[in-house]
Amino acid sequence: MKTDRQMEQVVRGFSNHKRIAIMRLLTEEPGISVAEIARRVRCHYQTTSEHVRRLHRSGLIHKRQPGRAQQHEISARGKAVLKFLGDIL
Repeated sequence: MKTDRQMEQVVRGFSNHKRIAIMRLLTEEPGISVAEIARRVRCHYQTTSEHVRRLHRSGLIHKRQPGRAQQHEISARGKAVLKFLGDIL
């Protein structure tokens, strides 16, 4: 069982409409860069980078760096959160 603080960190990780949009995008297109995410969700690069950082810190997405640019994909926890949101709304 997760602690209350750990659960809060996950909830804060997806408590923004742009972050939810990023998770949805990564479900459809895993492996894209922050620059591509920013373009697709229509958000500034710096802001998108911060959203991605928070999602990663919450365990909702994974980062990998096969070359120069980091690639991002949704985690199992991120998929569960999107399912949860779809179920309650």
